[in-house]
Amino acid sequence: MTASTSKAAAAVLADVPGHLPDLEDVYRDLHAHPELSGRETRTAALVAGRLRQWGFTVYEHLGGTGVAGVLTGGDGPSVLLRADMDALPVREETGLPYASTVTDPPVMHACGHDAHVACLLGAARLLAARPDRWRGTLTVAFQPAEETGTGAQAMVDGGLYDRVPVPDVVLGQHVLPMPAGTVALRSGPVLSAADSLRITLHGRGGHGSRPQSTVDPVVLAAMTVVRLQGVVAREVDPAETAVLTVGSLQAGTRENVIPDRAVLGLSLRTYSAATRARVLAAVERIVRAECAASGSPRDPEFESLGSFPLTVNDSAATARLEPAFRDHFGDALVPLPPQAASEDFSVLATSVGAPAVYWGVGCTDPETWHAAQRADRIDQDIPVNHSPHFSPVPGPTLATGTQAMAVAALAWLA
Repeated sequence: MTASTSKAAAAVLADVPGHLPDLEDVYRDLHAHPELSGRETRTAALVAGRLRQWGFTVYEHLGGTGVAGVLTGGDGPSVLLRADMDALPVREETGLPYASTVTDPPVMHACGHDAHVACLLGAARLLAARPDRWRGTLTVAFQPAEETGTGAQAMVDGGLYDRVPVPDVVLGQHVLPMPAGTVALRSGPVLSAADSLRITLHGRGGHGSRPQSTVDPVVLAAMTVVRLQGVVAREVDPAETAVLTVGSLQAGTRENVIPDRAVLGLSLRTYSAATRARVLAAVERIVRAECAASGSPRDPEFESLGSFPLTVNDSAATARLEPAFRDHFGDALVPLPPQAASEDFSVLATSVGAPAVYWGVGCTDPETWHAAQRADRIDQDIPVNHSPHFSPVPGPTLATGTQAMAVAALAWLA
């Protein structure tokens, strides 16, 4: 981190304590009023209103409910900071006084996107207040529909880069179950690619008392599920990481009726294009072989339900960001292990050939975390993203996330 960057960060971040109460109010309001993917109208309106107050040129309805704000501070690099806005169809069980008020159907900010929005608003406000400390163009993008993997591409297809400058770097973050106050960063693959598949297996139905006249798709499905468990164990290099989960198996309606089909739902996670291709090919090979072995009367059907791209932190951009984080956060900057989760953040960069960096921000009360760590009960006692009990501790999470966004932008703009 250069001396000028360090001085700029100190000046810009001096106002964090004064803004924190307002940030916490925004966060609690967003948490109490979550919106599902593609329906983030209230959140988008709040964001757009705030950005206009601070002098941003605002573009709305990008890819549906997406919002972007642009602030220009003279000649210099162009930086895009991104936050996602959508919530999940989860019934909240935190017992918080600002718990979700949306219960029919239940919706909850169970992944921390409310914190992401608040932190990016905080960074936008801080940078807008000190234009004398940076030069270039700052774009802040508030993305819809991350949970469905469609929002980033929708913003691009909806004309994002017809309205805002193509960035020299795209930056993003995510709250994670780590001690609040920590920031986690790594170069290379960060989040896995993900593929969701629906596979229909065909049998020949009949009476449960006459199995000899049927081709039982329940037995076929059971054998297929068991055989698929060997893909990662026996066909993926142990040095690679892959996850194959059969999350659903649906067949039949009565105990004495052999159905004519079974449907499997698969989730695949991989960290390289080669491993992804190998796993997908193995799944198809095994399914077709088990159908042939069972005498299935029809070929199986494969349907893609969606995919998320691999998220890779650009090595040069990460090398530029890491000293800025180290200078500001000190020992609170820790290595980020590869995450088996997936998201579509990287589309905002790859669609225009820009480098990207994505990091983690701790959101768990430190005392709670360390108590669980001492008892060797982190997995049991610390609620993770998508849990109905997920509840970031607001103060330190928002302070750290806001600072991280601002420091990251200044690593290019200062």
